[in-house]
Amino acid sequence: MRKEQYGFDDLLAIMHRLRAPGGCPWDAEQTHDSLKRYLLEETYEVIEAIDTGNSELLKEELGDLLLQPVFHAAIAEEAGGFAMADVIQTLCDKLVRRHPHVFGDLEIKDSEAQVANWEKIKKEEKGEERRSALSGIPPHLPALLKAQKIAEKAARVGFDWQHVDQVMAKVMEELHEFEEALGQGSQERMEAELGDLLFAITNLGRFLALDTEEALRKTILRFQQRFGYVEEQLHVQGRHLQEASLPEMDLLWNQAKELEKQGRLS
Repeated sequence: MRKEQYGFDDLLAIMHRLRAPGGCPWDAEQTHDSLKRYLLEETYEVIEAIDTGNSELLKEELGDLLLQPVFHAAIAEEAGGFAMADVIQTLCDKLVRRHPHVFGDLEIKDSEAQVANWEKIKKEEKGEERRSALSGIPPHLPALLKAQKIAEKAARVGFDWQHVDQVMAKVMEELHEFEEALGQGSQERMEAELGDLLFAITNLGRFLALDTEEALRKTILRFQQRFGYVEEQLHVQGRHLQEASLPEMDLLWNQAKELEKQGRLS
């Protein structure tokens, strides 16, 4: 079945062939539940590909991610539910319906107004007028991302600070309360106050239009790169991490930071 140029219909046909009798045993065994982990993994691999700036890698990873909705639609269709065409129809209907400033006569002045109108339409569609203003956030989101989305929803109904100084003051207040809990030695209170501090910092990022999940992810990547440099330099010296003192590792760490500033650390 190999072709010079495949189309979307070919992808659907390949998926149905894989799950059909005589196809691939692994593909045929999959369910919506068993595929959940792969949906998450492929999403994070797309993000990693974006970070590399490698368009070929991004193309490949987007394909792997695209496979997931095609897979789920095939499973649903086999069970007598929806098909991929229904998924596309639902999506297109939603995009047209929620962009009345593009496909209708409504005037929207900026992206902020569009977000507010999107939420308004979404609530009307789902009959959420009497539900909490915080409704509609997936429960399994990473904690920082979930915190930011909750804070954004609260801010849209006016539960927000007016100035960044107020947000900074809240961060310092939560830090002080964590220090008090640390002094008391209560694990339960330390956990609670640490959560409050993280939420306040997330709010600071949101207030400044910074993505805290992305900020932390990039910091983790920088840490890994710098730590990798420390390991590599010690390896060149024929030494293990356990054989190096903290001042020695700090020196190499600072060298890594300097190389990073020069764009020479990878």
